[in-house]
Parts: sequence; C-alpha cells; structure tokens
Amino acid sequence: MRHRFYSVEPTISGVGVIDKAVLVLAAVQDRPRSLAELVEATGLSRATAHRLASALETHGLLRRASDGRFALGPRLLALGRAASSGWPLAEAAGAALAGLRDRTGESAQLYVRQGDQRVCVASLESPHGLRTIVGAGVALPLDRGSGGRVLRGEVGADGWVASVGEREAGVASVSAPVSDDAGAVVAAIGVSGPIERLSRDPGERFGAAVVAAADRVAVDAGLRTVS
Repeated sequence: MRHRFYSVEPTISGVGVIDKAVLVLAAVQDRPRSLAELVEATGLSRATAHRLASALETHGLLRRASDGRFALGPRLLALGRAASSGWPLAEAAGAALAGLRDRTGESAQLYVRQGDQRVCVASLESPHGLRTIVGAGVALPLDRGSGGRVLRGEVGADGWVASVGEREAGVASVSAPVSDDAGAVVAAIGVSGPIERLSRDPGERFGAAVVAAADRVAVDAGLRTVS
C-alpha cells in the first residue's frame, strides 16, 4: 500500500500540474527523499515525479542533498520569511516569542492550523547548541506534539498542553492557545527542546510562562482587549 504524505487527492484545485507539484513538496517536508521514495509517497509515475522535482529544483523550491536525494530548497526559506513577516499575527507575536525564549532558554514557536496540519508562522531558536529548530513555513502533523493538540482543542484546566517524545524522540514541549474574546483558538504558542532540559514534566516547569506568552500575543494582536 502506498503511503501518502499529503491528505488530499492530487486534483484538488483543478490545475493538475500545481496539485502534483504540491504533492512533491509535501512529500519532502519531513526529510529528503530519493526519486523512488517520491514515487511511493505521491503515487505519481516515476517520469512525472522526476520532471516535477527537476523543475522545482530549477526554481530553488527543491535542492539535491549530498546523497542525491531531493530536499526542500532555499527559496522556500525566503518565501516563508516573507509570508510570516507580512502576517499581522506573526508580527504581533514577536515580543512574546522573544520573552518566552529568553525566560525559558528554549526555542519558541507560533503555529496556526491549516487543514490537518499545523504551520509554524514565527519562531525563535534557543541559544543552546542542542536545540529544536522549526523554521517559519514548516508544516507538522496536527495529531502529535503539544502545539498540534492545542489547535485540536485538547487543552486542560491549567491552560496548557505538554508533550514528551510524542512528535520526535528526545524532544519535549509545552504549548498554550492564543484565543480571541469569544474563546476561539487562533494559534498555539509554545517552547520545545531536549527532554534533558525540559524534563519529563515540561508543563510544570514552563506551563505558566507559555500561558502568559499566549495572553500577551492575544492582546498585542488585538484579539483580546485584556489578558
């Protein structure tokens, strides 16, 4: 059985070549893949997968890793930065993310929901050498990790969700919802890092700080009048 990394059929927009190109990009968003792996992940023919991957490489949207596999390209970094910097929510979260990163010493991220994924729209990396790196524009599963669970509405009485080794082995995180006056969850803000530093109870250590950061984003973005 072929495993699809994209949750919809290739012809969702009516512009087949665009839909297929998006399938190829989605297939390599978690790790570089060989041509054979692209074919397996997308269901495209070998010739079509190769033609699209080569064209995307020409435009800088894909690149070849040192072993010849296809990986996300450098142009996506620039596009991601441009998209996040032009988004009011990402801009409004800047101060809160910086404060959260400085207070915890860990990488801080802001996610929004997009279909069955969560997309990072702003992030700041930890100053530690060993740290989690999730750049703006990166899409992650919605069903794993504290940020995804927040966006699914799985928030307890404490106002935060913690995750230990759920999305990636050795990584812990804690996230809180950024909500509007009506209580609707607009985004999720959180910190992530090695379990060795965050411990197996990251919520106990940083839950309150993450909730405070979420409140600040909501106020700074004009989603709520008071925190």
